[in-house]
Amino acid sequence: MRITGFRTLTTVHEWGRPIGDANGVYADGVTPVPIILVDTDAGITGVGLGPHIEVDAVFSAIDGEDPRCVTALYDRMLRHTFKAGHAGALFGTIGALDTALWDIKAKAAGEPLWRLLGGGDRRVPAYASALDIALSDDELAHVYQAYAEHGLRAAKLKGGLDVERDRDRLALVREVLTKAGRGARPALMLDANETWTRKQAVRHVGELERTLDLTWVEEPVRRWDAEGMAAVGRGIRASVASGENLSGLEQYRPLLALGAVDIVQTAAVWGVTHFLRVAALAHAHDLPVSPIGDTPVALLHAATSVPNLIAAELQNLQPPLGLSLDLHVEDGAFVLGHSPGLGIEVDEEAITASGRQHTAAPEGPGIRPDHAGRRLLTAAGHHAGTQQHHPDPPRFLVPHPVNEVPRTAGP
Repeated sequence: MRITGFRTLTTVHEWGRPIGDANGVYADGVTPVPIILVDTDAGITGVGLGPHIEVDAVFSAIDGEDPRCVTALYDRMLRHTFKAGHAGALFGTIGALDTALWDIKAKAAGEPLWRLLGGGDRRVPAYASALDIALSDDELAHVYQAYAEHGLRAAKLKGGLDVERDRDRLALVREVLTKAGRGARPALMLDANETWTRKQAVRHVGELERTLDLTWVEEPVRRWDAEGMAAVGRGIRASVASGENLSGLEQYRPLLALGAVDIVQTAAVWGVTHFLRVAALAHAHDLPVSPIGDTPVALLHAATSVPNLIAAELQNLQPPLGLSLDLHVEDGAFVLGHSPGLGIEVDEEAITASGRQHTAAPEGPGIRPDHAGRRLLTAAGHHAGTQQHHPDPPRFLVPHPVNEVPRTAGP
């Protein structure tokens, strides 16, 4: 079997509500979903979800090769792009092609990828993540009630701009999930998306931990700040999670060497081979691994085969436009199907006929505000991407010493 070519297209995920984080908001709730289709002379086509940046150059590394040699071809793509660096959207293109190759390999074997990789249980525990910073209280409760009806008892909220607002929203979601779980205490996480300095992070989380039990805090400081992550970890009770924006094992190495993260994450866009290598590295440090992404199908398959999985992020309960997925959510877990490969069907005609396109906005979660990490005051009631304010005075972010655990009572 040989690789003969590729095609690209882009569909959209329609959320039906504003989505975003501390950096910005997509007010229309529409996000792009780029797709790469890799063709073979055996009539098998592999599906990869991820960027198309420099795809012609990257594809030249695998053109005409046997797609079943996935790991070797992954390293070959890295070698072909080493001058440009293994980071950002280029690394995403490698990940999308890698995912498509794994899809081909499993389809050729007539097995779902989770079985080909050696997974024994096709259930992957999930936590809810609604990208919810712009939602009102009523909207927030409604969204997490839908997750709760699928059995989810863990939630990660977006925050970091207003400590009292974060406290109220976390408490609200805790109430929704506790009621659905008949009194069982849910797991709560907060994602700051790199918006704090080290000391702001300790102060903000310390204030929350006076009344809340947080399972983890995600990306409290810049993704590459190993010393900062470690300092935050020493100053709070919650675990520190990071890794979704790291690409290449070389970026994880300093974080793990300093004990800077407790939950090791990797984004679906970086591909299956990357996830498997990160999971092995994390396992060597006795750390759990967690897949991240809005459609993390490929990593769900891979996650069934690693010994240190903790849970996978579940963002949207509906698939992107024109995609059908052989999986469902029940009892708080993704349940993968038995279709060969990834179980992703792409309706190219429907995507083309829809004419739906994502229009780049001047603000959004992918654009870091110029004041991020340099806020002296929190903006009371401020939501990323909006200018809404409550009349209450803003709260200072002057922190506890970064190496001192805040002297607060437990929840």
